Amino acid sequence: MLDKTKNGGVESGQLRAFVERIERLEEEKRTIADDIKDVYAEAKGNGFDVKIMRKVVSLRRQDLNKRREEEEILDLYLSALGMHAAA
Repeated sequence: MLDKTKNGGVESGQLRAFVERIERLEEEKRTIADDIKDVYAEAKGNGFDVKIMRKVVSLRRQDLNKRREEEEILDLYLSALGMHAAA
């Protein structure tokens, strides 16, 4: 006789719990994304360049050494293309 909690070898109660947790977290993620969007809109309303702010946030997430390495390579490429600003 099959266990009522199993369907084809899948524990339906445990599966349901995982799915419901994921759904709650997805809803929280949407709420947080909306909050972040609101902060950027507020910053824009106060005269800040949101595109640059997003870049700053991205750079702050990076490891310092990795960021320096990428900046050096970018500088090298810009120089090779004649796009480097004169100091």
